[in-house]
Parts: sequence; structure tokens; C-alpha cells
Amino acid sequence: MRHFSRTLTVVCYMILIVLAAVALHADDRSPSKVKASAIKVEMVQSEGIKLPAEFQVALYENMIQQLKKKSGFAQVFRDGDRNTRDIPHLVVMRSTVTSFKEGSERKRQVTTVAGATSITVHCQFRDSSGNVVLERDINGKVRFFGANLKATYDFAKRAACVAHDNFSSM
Repeated sequence: MRHFSRTLTVVCYMILIVLAAVALHADDRSPSKVKASAIKVEMVQSEGIKLPAEFQVALYENMIQQLKKKSGFAQVFRDGDRNTRDIPHLVVMRSTVTSFKEGSERKRQVTTVAGATSITVHCQFRDSSGNVVLERDINGKVRFFGANLKATYDFAKRAACVAHDNFSSM
């Protein structure tokens, strides 16, 4: 009986050591953030997707607002801003709508199940030399209550979180 309890104790210690080593090794593999001092947001493109003009403008404006609020960039520039020429470590964000389903506010109010609005946008983050640093498909949805344009706000919040999680200010 004594031999069994010693063996069990040794096995438990070995398992704890292995789990601790795995946990420490997982911390070492955390992805490093890309250094960026500012971001330039280009106008949202919708090639092949029929996107109403108000959605395109709302996507762009909400993205600018949320990036200023949550991303951690020192500066957020709009498309066409000439002040970006001299900015070191500038990241350029290009967005293309890949899918769009306009729901019905009335159906959402009545059933809270039907009538969801969803939008999927492919986002590319490029460095100043044009190399792709990060690519993601980001979704925006409004399922229950709210206007259809709330899907653009949901997308913008998620895009700002992606930028915050993958880029660090200088």
C-alpha cells in the first residue's frame, strides 16, 4: 500500500510539472503586436455586392469613430488625407464588403427571430510599403432590436478590437 501511494504522489507531481511547462510554453507563443503609429482608413468598397449608399457611409464613419475610440492608434486618418505622407509606421486599412443581407426592422420587432441584418467585410491592414500585415473577415450583425444600420456599428466595434489586439502604438 505504501508503494502505491508513493507512486501516485510521484505521478501527480509529474503531471503538475508537465502542465506548468505547457502553460509557460503557451505564453511564449503569444503573437507579437505589429508596431504602428497611425492608421489610414480607406473608403469601403463593395465590388459585386449591392450595398445601399447609407450602409457604405455608415460603415466608414463608424469605423473611423471606433478606431479613434478603441484601437490605441495615436492618429486615425481618412482616405485622401495628404498628411499621411510623412507618417512613419503608418498602417493602411482596406475594406471590401463580401456579403450583405438587409433584414427587416419590423420583423425583428414583431418576432425577435426573423429579420436579422448581417454584413461581412474583408479587412486588409497594409504597412507603408504595401505589404499585407493582417487580413480578417469581420462580421457585423443586428439580430433583435435596433435599426438596420446598427450592423455597421457592430462591425466597426469588432474591427477596432482587431486593430487593438494586433497593433501597438509606438
